[in-house]
Amino acid sequence: MRNFCRNVKPGLAASLLTAAFLLFPPAGNAEDQPVWRHGTSSIGEPKYKQGFARFDYVNPDAPKGGELRLSENGTFDTFNPILSKGEAASGVTSLVFDTLLKSAEDEITTAYGLLAEGVSYPDDISSASFRLRAEAKWADGKPVTPEDVVFSFEMVKQYNPLLSNYYRHVTSAEKTGERDVTFHFDEKNNHELPNILGQFPILPKHWWEGEDTQGKKRDISQTTLEPVMGSGPYKIASFQAGGSIRFELRDDYWAKNLNVNVGQYNFGVISYGFYGDRNVQFEAFRSGNVDFYQDNSASHWATAYDFPAMKDGRVIREEIENPLRATGIMQALVPNMRREKFKDPRVREALNYAFDFEDLNRNLAYNAYKRVDSYFWGTELASSALPEGREKAILEELKDKVPPEVFTTPYTNPVNGEPQKVRENLRKALDLFKEAGYELKGNRLVNAKTGEPFGFELLLSNPSFERTVMPFINSVKRIGIDARIRTVDDSQYTNRVRSFDYDMIYGIWAQTLVPGNEQLDYWGSSSVNQQGSRNYAGISDPAIDELIRKVIFAPNREELIATTRALDRVLLAHHFVVPLFYSKSVRVAYWNQLAHLKELPYYSTGFPDSWWSKNATPK
Repeated sequence: MRNFCRNVKPGLAASLLTAAFLLFPPAGNAEDQPVWRHGTSSIGEPKYKQGFARFDYVNPDAPKGGELRLSENGTFDTFNPILSKGEAASGVTSLVFDTLLKSAEDEITTAYGLLAEGVSYPDDISSASFRLRAEAKWADGKPVTPEDVVFSFEMVKQYNPLLSNYYRHVTSAEKTGERDVTFHFDEKNNHELPNILGQFPILPKHWWEGEDTQGKKRDISQTTLEPVMGSGPYKIASFQAGGSIRFELRDDYWAKNLNVNVGQYNFGVISYGFYGDRNVQFEAFRSGNVDFYQDNSASHWATAYDFPAMKDGRVIREEIENPLRATGIMQALVPNMRREKFKDPRVREALNYAFDFEDLNRNLAYNAYKRVDSYFWGTELASSALPEGREKAILEELKDKVPPEVFTTPYTNPVNGEPQKVRENLRKALDLFKEAGYELKGNRLVNAKTGEPFGFELLLSNPSFERTVMPFINSVKRIGIDARIRTVDDSQYTNRVRSFDYDMIYGIWAQTLVPGNEQLDYWGSSSVNQQGSRNYAGISDPAIDELIRKVIFAPNREELIATTRALDRVLLAHHFVVPLFYSKSVRVAYWNQLAHLKELPYYSTGFPDSWWSKNATPK
């Protein structure tokens, strides 16, 4: 389950709902009354009881004010928060718009009421109802209504393929009371559906159906650079198209004192600058024009922080493990199986033998990374060794549909790093290509029947990735593959990935500890031709589809773990990707006018919501 509404939020809102607490005491016959829950949790009961004052990880006395200057790589051309086309502006969805529920960052996939004061659903989970807060208001003072929720959901399903697939089992939404809206499902006992409905941005129907300042009727199906209106804590105060955005904290924000918001949204201004190059972006941070920088390069982290502000303490560096405590990572080179050349699993496996992780990690990353060997790497959901117990029983139910090696051979990545091992693995790669119908002619790898050379283009969105993938490109060239790198601008990259117009990309999937409906979007057959889906590899496999359904409908935690490990094992056995590497901590640097509590949220950096500026005025 993924949170689509809060940018870079580990501890994403949840699935597998369990009993929470009554928001309103029932009157009359309890069987006739809905049970309104103030929060939902995937594992056990929600930590925070009905009427809680605030989250534990916030500073309720944090001063309000000051400016947070952030940077983004790339550009933007729209403020529309739901559209799947264009380059969406950073911060708009998370700062301008509220959602029905809000995630807690010190619990595993648990959410509490934001726009909605309660959620209710029947025992068979054939529907879910949300009751809006009477005090919820748009920035223009008008109330948030069930009609707004219905409108938002219908627009999301119509104009965003990714979210349409995510909510594919939600058939309709309707107003069922003065402040109530009910969603109907086409299947029962999908425990995740009520919770993930708390995640999409709620839009003001009257604003989108109205006219702009020029008297032109607005069109939600199109990109727009008109500052959009929401019910959230910030408003768009100013911008330069493609270059910068300035958000200002709304003093009249309806939920500024709500328990889920206490101690948060502390910056008076949050501004974003957009940069076309990561080096220029870092220079802006180093020179003091940007306040916060997340560094994703181990070598850069090790070598680039010798400037005066770092030495005298004005810049602080931290490596924070919190966001990855509940996040499984698969970062990989992803061949597109919609291309005929990548359909044979032996071809894909051969490419993995040509990837020398050990040399890259030693020479480019200061040995800072670990090789990824699971689609749920770093969590208890990752498969290992040979299947046993319930996991083995699940796989045996699909014995004729899964690769036989899932029962006999634990998945491991090839080990390189030494000249002899490199030579042996390249020979193994050539053997696999030969089995798949290829042969070396001179110094070129060609199809033995057609004579067509084997080659591919690796599509990138950022020049900074080139240094990482170039050793792989050089390695496959040694076995006669015509491999090339093509780096394009963000807009072109986004459009090509949405339409699956690539041979190979550098991809990443982040998993929660409670996987669910998003697995359909990652590797389900229903998403293979759904433009905008994250089925980047083009996976369409009946056994994987069945395992995804077992994950979604797992009745308890033990079954979920066993089923997810089985899914992981089958995905690995098909060699859909060339696994790369990752770190178990997030590296951040920031100027010392920013502050946070000593104890960050257990599953998050808490940035920027619960941080504050020392330049702000205390209460």
